Amino acid sequence: MSYLRKPVSNQELDPQGRLRRRLLLGALALGAGLSSTPLRAAGPGQRSRPIPSSGQPLPVVGMGTWITFNVGDDPVLLERRLEVLRTFFALGGGMVDSSPMYASAQSVLGYCLGRLGPEPSLFSADKVWTSSGSSGPEQIAESLAEWGLPRFDLLQVHNLVAWEAHLETLATMKAAGELGYLGITTSHGRRHGDFEALMQRTPLDFVQFTYNMVDREAEQRLLPLARERGIAVIVNRPFRGGRLIDRVSHHPLPSWAGEIDCTNWAEFLLKFILADPAVTCVIPATSQVSHMRENMGAGLGRLPDAKQKQAMLAYFESL
Repeated sequence: MSYLRKPVSNQELDPQGRLRRRLLLGALALGAGLSSTPLRAAGPGQRSRPIPSSGQPLPVVGMGTWITFNVGDDPVLLERRLEVLRTFFALGGGMVDSSPMYASAQSVLGYCLGRLGPEPSLFSADKVWTSSGSSGPEQIAESLAEWGLPRFDLLQVHNLVAWEAHLETLATMKAAGELGYLGITTSHGRRHGDFEALMQRTPLDFVQFTYNMVDREAEQRLLPLARERGIAVIVNRPFRGGRLIDRVSHHPLPSWAGEIDCTNWAEFLLKFILADPAVTCVIPATSQVSHMRENMGAGLGRLPDAKQKQAMLAYFESL
């Protein structure tokens, strides 16, 4: 039987299909040899910021799973994602973000977490994404089963779909101790007006939106409003799906990059984002261990001040 097949969306699987996927991934976990890489090593110097609503510290560099963890049940790709996640935790990572709309990413995470065993630093962040408010609890339960967790740290209403009903569900779960935090998301710079209105009138622990050296609309209102309202900010698409890395990769870093402890472009692009104190966590996604190491370097050393941030932007725009 070949496992080399096109990944399938969880939305396309009936409950029996989802069960078969979990059983298959479990079998792969039992059959595969364990890596000799240590399960966990401390990430010395990793910067963290407090979640405003609780004060809980969160490492500023997290990990996204959109596209990169959608590898179905291919055993070779599963092992590679396992090493990416292992490296993330070994270097002091915390937040891992996923969604039911990311096809097989949730079940792949469940496979990897099952192989790694309990990880105290994991901050699990997922989303509810269904147009029917009444089906939200069922989808959340399925997501928990895919991850293999009893409870999420954070659940977010994905792209504001049916947000009123889903926020009510999440608030009820949080009050019952079944959830740590709740929030909302948007991406690609969409629906910022709706987002701002919700941030102004709705109790939220987290918001997630796009911010990077090209997409800077969030600087005008969303980032200042998050600081004003005491809402944690997760930044998605920091590399614009890899396009920003492609744009700069053939150019040298500026001669003064060492002043902000940058040794590669991933650190440079991520530190530009983290220079805004309203940003709690940024979630780049990668499928390669070497890139994960570069990403995690953004949580070390100095961050740019306002003047240096403008110099970073000017240099980037000159390329």
